[in-house]
Amino acid sequence: MNYADFPQKSSVQIEQNEWLRNVGYIWIVLGIFQLCYAIYLETSLSGEGFWLAIGTVFVIWAHFSKVKYTVFRSDRGNIFVIQNKKHDQIINELNKRRKAQLLQWYGEVNPDNELENEIQKFKWLVEQKVMTNEEAEQKITQAEFLKKENYVLTSDTLN
Repeated sequence: MNYADFPQKSSVQIEQNEWLRNVGYIWIVLGIFQLCYAIYLETSLSGEGFWLAIGTVFVIWAHFSKVKYTVFRSDRGNIFVIQNKKHDQIINELNKRRKAQLLQWYGEVNPDNELENEIQKFKWLVEQKVMTNEEAEQKITQAEFLKKENYVLTSDTLN
């Protein structure tokens, strides 16, 4: 996949162990039921909170074992970036490489293209946040100048 194909829009996906969480909830309910039943029978509560404690540990474990991803969806597949300390650094590097590749491919004026195509190309690069408006205006002016320079007046053309 080329860096130029790296999408700008992203979504967030959270991966978690649902089984661990659900078993924890079941054990919490079982533990509460055991405690309530022991209180109802007026028996000793010793050891009756075991399932409540284990279930609570599992629910906490499930909560802290979540993994968040930033997902960039493209035609060639999805790119998952784990949201950790280096997340922003990774995204910035991908965007920097994307910008460099787009500038390498489309950043210069092509004198063989029509003027309107060149103008649209530089406006598109601004939309892609690869160029600033000022940079694009300079390139458009350069393209206009090249087109005027290559335009030759013939004797049958009025000034």
